[in-house]
Amino acid sequence: MATDHIRYDVLARDALRGVLRRVLADAAEHGLPGEHHFYITFLSNGEGVKLSPRLLAQYPEEMTIILQHQFWDLVVTEERFEVGLSFGGIPERLIVPFAAVTRFLDPSAPFDLQFDASDAVAEAAPAKTPAAAPASALPAAPARATAETKPTETAAAEADEEPAKPSEGAEVVRLDRFRKK
Repeated sequence: MATDHIRYDVLARDALRGVLRRVLADAAEHGLPGEHHFYITFLSNGEGVKLSPRLLAQYPEEMTIILQHQFWDLVVTEERFEVGLSFGGIPERLIVPFAAVTRFLDPSAPFDLQFDASDAVAEAAPAKTPAAAPASALPAAPARATAETKPTETAAAEADEEPAKPSEGAEVVRLDRFRKK
């Protein structure tokens, strides 16, 4: 098997994280258009993730947040986003590097990005700062070895058909997954 010196998998993952960054930056500047809202899942113990000790204790590995009606002060930089949310009536400020994000879902589109958790761990080694909560509120979807987009209707069906496979180097990406049909 040929060696991938270009690292297409890394280029594709970074490009898809750029989509996430752009969508959040637009939401920070103009608000959420129409019925759009976002489920964002991230590793709560990822490097650079900053959460209160209370949230970290509640969600020691993974956390899903929803940006819809009640969030404030969304700030997006090249490397991370910051947002104010209320948890149990207590306002909290979260700081989440894009490298810690494992899933982004806009169910109104439907649009779903999934990033391999091992990529996020490799990029953002576990941090010493408190982190966030699990993805229990997120609609079920299969684990993926690469970042990809797909309609949410197919996510549950594919979960039964394709078991998660460990990544063994290069992955084949079908470009028609990115085309409008």
